[in-house]
Amino acid sequence: MTVRRCAAPGARGARAIVLWLVLALTWAVFVDEASAQQPGWGAILERFEGSLASEVADDQVAGIAAGVAVDGDLVWARGFGMADRAESAPMLPSHISRTGSISKTVTAVLMMVLVDQGVIDLDDPVTDYLPEFADVAARRPGTPAVTFRHLASHTAGLIREPRLDGAARGPIDGWREKTVESLRNTAYDSVPGGRYQYSNIGFGALGLALERATGRDFMAMVKEEIFEPLGMTGSSFRIAADGLDERLAAGYVNRRDGSIDAEQPAREHAGRGYKVPNGGVYSTVADLARFAGALSGVPGLQLLTEESRRAMLSVATPEDPDRGYGLGLSLRRNDDGSWTAGHGGSVAGYTATLQFDPEARIAVVLLRNYQSGATNLGGAAMGLLEELRAAGR
Repeated sequence: MTVRRCAAPGARGARAIVLWLVLALTWAVFVDEASAQQPGWGAILERFEGSLASEVADDQVAGIAAGVAVDGDLVWARGFGMADRAESAPMLPSHISRTGSISKTVTAVLMMVLVDQGVIDLDDPVTDYLPEFADVAARRPGTPAVTFRHLASHTAGLIREPRLDGAARGPIDGWREKTVESLRNTAYDSVPGGRYQYSNIGFGALGLALERATGRDFMAMVKEEIFEPLGMTGSSFRIAADGLDERLAAGYVNRRDGSIDAEQPAREHAGRGYKVPNGGVYSTVADLARFAGALSGVPGLQLLTEESRRAMLSVATPEDPDRGYGLGLSLRRNDDGSWTAGHGGSVAGYTATLQFDPEARIAVVLLRNYQSGATNLGGAAMGLLEELRAAGR
């Protein structure tokens, strides 16, 4: 599909423009506290803003929403480029985007909430709650049973994706059945606990096992146990059902031949097969800032016991104690001894990153509503976080 021409806004577009204007005024007044609270940050953020603005303009596709948070609250936020090409709508920090695999971190937090509640134990075999997990092929005799800890740390030894045509297609309400079918078409590639091996189907199984363990709907649990307690009012799995579609940034798949496809991202709002616990969350920079605050132990944002929070932030993969994966989080020890935690994400038409320092309680969030561009989101966020950390609070 080639680039769509910008159309004159209809009734829906007019309503959207009014909403965007209101939100723009709100953000202009609310979020520009970084220089006042952290005097050394002004020049750093000015350079970062200029770099993002230039790169998004050069890409000529859509936009990026960016935010920096301290203690779970945004102190700086900007939008660059376009949220919707057809409506000529500018990107604002308040726009909602898909977060891709940042959803894995959300699922891991739910897991730890249930651990704290005594519903499950990290080292329970997954088959105790999800017997269909036994259908995974090529398990070596005598190897350990896969546990919740294995799935959440990508050490279950599973292949990345199921060998099932259409596993990532289909309505959101069918994700459970698609996950079970996918498990029948999944295999082990290594011994559980042996090494890090990123697996999307592993996190799909994790979400379904959590649902089975509680007898509660997975998406409802995330809303009740995470989104609502943290005030994440722009976060959802069902964007239209929750009345948030007016704030949704349209997604665009931009290809090397210069074409831009808006149809696939629009179609996938109805569902992506089994990819709910591992890729279904929509969110905003402000909401993900609150989420990072909770993972950093900010008072008033606690979702987990300190023991469970620390477990998530401890490297669980065997290769390197200073760099690897915890429970739903990528982790890296920096040269100064500090840690960076976070996750990236990518689905059709959207890419995202959340990076934070859990001790300094600083977070950087970047949400892009197109597939690829000049900005390396993860690298840009980590680089900014390193500069802000060095400048001090």
